[in-house]
Amino acid sequence: MRILVTGGAGFIGSHLCERLLESGHTVVALDNLITGSTDNIAHLSGRGDFSFIRHDVTEYIYLQGTVDFIFHLASPASPVDYLAYPIQTLKVGALGTHKALGLAREKGAGILLASTSEVYGKSPKTVFSEEDDVVYGPTTYSRWSYACSKAIDEYLGLAYARQRGLSVVVARFFNTVGPRQVGRYGMVIPRFVESALAGRVIEVHGDGRQSRCFCDVRDVVQVLPKLLGDPACHGRVFNVGHDEPIEIMELAHLVRSTLGSASEIRLVPYAEALGEGFDDLRHRRPDLTRLRQAVGFRPTIALEQTIRDLAQEMGRAPDPTRKAVAP
Repeated sequence: MRILVTGGAGFIGSHLCERLLESGHTVVALDNLITGSTDNIAHLSGRGDFSFIRHDVTEYIYLQGTVDFIFHLASPASPVDYLAYPIQTLKVGALGTHKALGLAREKGAGILLASTSEVYGKSPKTVFSEEDDVVYGPTTYSRWSYACSKAIDEYLGLAYARQRGLSVVVARFFNTVGPRQVGRYGMVIPRFVESALAGRVIEVHGDGRQSRCFCDVRDVVQVLPKLLGDPACHGRVFNVGHDEPIEIMELAHLVRSTLGSASEIRLVPYAEALGEGFDDLRHRRPDLTRLRQAVGFRPTIALEQTIRDLAQEMGRAPDPTRKAVAP
């Protein structure tokens, strides 16, 4: 198949390009390189079955030839981005997805829309399933602009599925992590790993009791083609991630012990780290029943392994014989 990956030079997108190429497909990666990087796909350049186009998805997407599948991953995806650039975040969510859906309709292609657990907002629930209600904060808090943009994505995609007969799958990612993810965009594990390797203070935002579930990107990209390739999944929404939670303070200690670091761990108030009015969800854990029933998904990569692989990529792999610092 010939497959387009928007956001293909990004963290998840570059891993997906690799996975698709390994499966024998021809891949076109499209990215505006605002948060993506050609470094992520440099090892793919020169291949006859891979090409890269620098383009912003908020503009008309023109692509010659046939396209069988589209994986629409292009989007700002971190608090640093959507707090600093709420206009761009909303534009990519609404206009970018509309352009991608238009291309899918033009080419007769199936399309997977990358959504997020942020869509659930700040519901008091601790485990989230795909049909749950969503609860957002006030519009005066730009914190919720990303969640709203992704909700618009989902509404658009599902409307195209119902009204136009388009083959659409929505994947709600829950904290995807792994190699190529960088800390400068506020992603918690690479930020912790960078600090631990450098011997700097590991800063935990808030009180550290909030919990998240982390899934390695290499597990995530295995399941996405299965979802889009199965007609029974079309027109549906799927949580994608791991369902084993860990508190963020516990995560900081895990990173420190896994890497044998002596870094101090310090709590930093949200207002100091991310500005006044940042509204966070205490717990976010996916119900994976639907995903498991559809494609039998089971994550295989342990969080400790993800931490070690990320550290190795950052240039200093931990010595397995070194004794870890006691938490």
